[in-house]
Amino acid sequence: MADLILTDVSPIGPVLIMGAGSVGCYLGGRLALAGHDVHFVGRPRVLDQLRANGLTITEPDGKTATLPADMLSLHEDVPSGLGISLVLMCVKSSATPAAATALARALPIGTLVMCMQNGLHNAEVARSVAARLRFLSAMVPFNVAEIGPGNFLRGSGGNLALEEDDVTKAWLPTLAEAGLPATTHKDIRAVQWGKLLLNLNNPVNALSGLPLRDELLDADLRATTAALIEEGLTV
Repeated sequence: MADLILTDVSPIGPVLIMGAGSVGCYLGGRLALAGHDVHFVGRPRVLDQLRANGLTITEPDGKTATLPADMLSLHEDVPSGLGISLVLMCVKSSATPAAATALARALPIGTLVMCMQNGLHNAEVARSVAARLRFLSAMVPFNVAEIGPGNFLRGSGGNLALEEDDVTKAWLPTLAEAGLPATTHKDIRAVQWGKLLLNLNNPVNALSGLPLRDELLDADLRATTAALIEEGLTV
């Protein structure tokens, strides 16, 4: 059978969440709550929780919204034949090669895959093993935590940052309507580096044992974070 190509699917259509962890469930949940056709690929533990409890999204202000389990499309393997037009790659960076390979086996040539993970080189790694797909970089500015079975809390704010491309620009209104405002950037690497440098505060915060606000009010701890950022800038 001939390979499917990108022109066989709509540029704005079904979305696949590759990696139904905290970030993946939040992003996919927001899109599904807005009425979009979303399919989740994840590990059995998470999928079993979603089947038992549905998917609940909790916002920083405490507002919640729940998708019943019977409204969720859950898969342990990448499904084919669904006309997927956008993949949000949310697996751990170490799982990128295997995830990209699995996507390439099931999806049309040229399908857009946005690499939403932390790190700098996920898109390049994915391209090296699955050149038939179109991998672009992205940055998620907020953190998401699982606060209960199937319940995912967004703990901070900010707009998604997407690598600039005609197709990513076309998705901006859809994302905004789903409560996921995004901006596009020609130099997405600079945005990724910015997040990495800010994340250098994470070990300082963890070792201090303090709430983030209290840690940032401590001059010595701020100086430690500043020293880490200065070192990071030399890399």
